[in-house]
Formats: sequence, C-alpha cells, structure tokens
Amino acid sequence: MKPNGFRRGQRLGKYKLLERLGSGGFAQVYRARDRIEGRDVALKLPHTGSPFPSVEQLVREVRIVVGLEHPNILPILNADVVDGQLVIACPLGEETLRDRLRRRISNARAAAIYEQVLDAVAYAHGRRVIHCDINPNNIILAEDDHVWLSDFGLARVAARTTGLLGSGSGTVGYISPEQALGHPSFRSDVFSLGLVGYRLFAGELPRWPYRWPFPNAKRVKRKLTPEAITLLRRAVTVEERKRFRDARQMLRAWESVDILRS
Repeated sequence: MKPNGFRRGQRLGKYKLLERLGSGGFAQVYRARDRIEGRDVALKLPHTGSPFPSVEQLVREVRIVVGLEHPNILPILNADVVDGQLVIACPLGEETLRDRLRRRISNARAAAIYEQVLDAVAYAHGRRVIHCDINPNNIILAEDDHVWLSDFGLARVAARTTGLLGSGSGTVGYISPEQALGHPSFRSDVFSLGLVGYRLFAGELPRWPYRWPFPNAKRVKRKLTPEAITLLRRAVTVEERKRFRDARQMLRAWESVDILRS
C-alpha cells in the first residue's frame, strides 16, 4: 500500500475510513468506524515499503507499545494486518496538544498536562524504551485534559549491555543534536521534554543554538518559579551529559519544587 493510497469510505477489515485526521512521516491517521463493535476509533496506517519499515518490523514495535500499560500512554485497542497493510486501532482523543496550543491555556492546566507527559515518559524509560519523537502532535488530549502520549512507532528498546538502539528520525524542532545525528538516548527524550515544556509556558519554541534567554523568557519568568525554569533549562542543554539522565530523574526533580508562581 502506498503512503497516500487510502481514501474515505475504504474498508480495511472491519474498519471503514471516515476522515483523515492527520499525516506524518510514520503513518496516516483516520477516524474509522469499527463496523463490528459500532464505535469510532483512531486508525493508524503506518507507511510500509522502502524507505519505510517492513510490516514485520512494525509488528515488533506494536508489541513494545502493548507492553507499556500506563494511564498516560495511548493504548492499542486492536492491531491487524489487512491485505499486507498494518492497521492499528486506538481510542479517539479530542485534540492534540499542538491544536490546543493555538488557544490560550491557563498555567495550572499547562502544568497538569506537562506532568502527565513527564510521568508517561518516565514510565517508558523505566522499561528501557526510548520514545524518540516527543512533540505536541504526539500528545493527545482526551476528556478533562487527560493526556495520552502516542506514536511509539519510532521507539526503541534500550539494549542492556551494548548501549541504546534508536532512530535518528523525529520531528524537526523537537529533537536533540545527537538524535539528529542518529545517536538517541534517554537524554534525547529529556531534551524533547524540555522543549515541549518551554513551548507550553512560553508560547514559543526555542531554537538552535539554544542559548539563554530563550524567546519569551520574560513571559516564562512571570509564570514559573526560578527552580522550575532551572529544570527546563537543564533539560534543554546541548551538552548531553549535563541533562537529566532520563525522564525518571527529571520527574522526581519536577515534583520536588514549586512550579508555578503564586
């Protein structure tokens, strides 16, 4: 199946495609009707064939995600191969964080959303899984601002003895320098988390060479305590070894300080 070879009304097994929700370097996502269970789902249709991963490789990635049981990681409802095409069904959210950032968001809501993202990545790192593509488009908001981190399609399991296996791919603007060179690590996810956090509170994304003060620094100083700003700056440090070693360490640090100015 070609990456752009789907159409509204097309049937893939028990699913009928209703509308395209989005498209990225890894997959297209459609709202689809489960004709057996009678509910709508988000149906992810990964690109396959050169230069994309094979179905067999993608199935291995699905098994990684299925093993991650956490309230802030988007669950897989069903996965199947239909006519050589892998189809992955997930719950429908209300919008992505990217969409939500187009409207004003209160400091308290931003902090609550961000802590859920941190918790999800910390959980994955505890199971030696690197996400490799943390960005607002992969953060799904459901009812009452419940957060799901999605798209572990680029994720890799960290080898216990030979280092970390990963991808140089990711979303431009949110990946660390070393990941751009094909050497991701837990600290690469930390870098992406730092950028997402700063974007949440500043309304603007820092860019290379990531020298302080970042854009809208005065705005951030009015919202966050000096301690919280220090944590975000440490996460978005170009020198890898100066960052938090993983999201678990970053989450503990985040929970140990006051975040918002009173």
